[in-house]
Amino acid sequence: MLKKEWLQALPLKEILDVQPVGGGDVNQAFRLRTATGNFFLLVQPQTTASFYAAEIAGLEDFKKAGILAPRVIAHGEIQGDAYLILNYLEQGSGSQAELGQLVAKLHMQHSPNGKFGYALPYSGSSITLDNTWTDSWVELFVEKRLDVLATAVADKGLWDQRAIARYKQVRPQIVQLLQNHPSQPVLLHGDLWSGNYLFLADGRPALIDPAAFYGDREFDLGVTTVFGGFSEQFYRAYAKLLPFAQGYEKRLDLYRLYYLLIHLNKFGSTYAASVQRVVQQIANY
Repeated sequence: MLKKEWLQALPLKEILDVQPVGGGDVNQAFRLRTATGNFFLLVQPQTTASFYAAEIAGLEDFKKAGILAPRVIAHGEIQGDAYLILNYLEQGSGSQAELGQLVAKLHMQHSPNGKFGYALPYSGSSITLDNTWTDSWVELFVEKRLDVLATAVADKGLWDQRAIARYKQVRPQIVQLLQNHPSQPVLLHGDLWSGNYLFLADGRPALIDPAAFYGDREFDLGVTTVFGGFSEQFYRAYAKLLPFAQGYEKRLDLYRLYYLLIHLNKFGSTYAASVQRVVQQIANY
């Protein structure tokens, strides 16, 4: 629990109650009840305020695009701990079809400079990935993401020599699949699993916890398929606005591989078998 003097340093008046809530596996998260309303507080202990820069940038880009998401109220650093205050979104239930339409709307926002990447790197709790602007989706996704993750899990001993050799074997197939597809850089959520959307009390869908960057829209779609939580209505509504491109089924495996590698690097060998299944699936193409 946060100390009283720490809470008093926040730029909020009359904090009446503090309750821990689920905030994913990266941050400490709290619901703050104040005299002026409820707020959502994220805390990253012993980290500089810059830790939240990319998330703030993503939320601001969502706001500009008309994507319903939490609003940034304040951010900074207290006693060496980074914090981010957002408005609190009261939850209800809603339509998966409307969620699909919202994600399609997100993917209609094109890169401001026509390039892939982002102004800030991806900084998770276990790895940092380079988002430097590039004309090539293969460079950003394969060289700056997949290759970096492959090296990271190998360095941690989570991949043996056989697994490393198998990745090197399928890598040319991954590159070819992407080179044969005309990717366009659009605004992505970047971490679109079922824990990163919600429905408001009035039923509207909202997106939370972005790891935003500009890339191929199939990246987000691939992530949605890893842990479930998105119904057939979601995909049908999305496809009515942005039809799936030919051959997308195979390319979704590339993004499943990425997301499972993120989890293998972060959580360990629990995800090793899932990663190898996807690698083998790609090898069979």
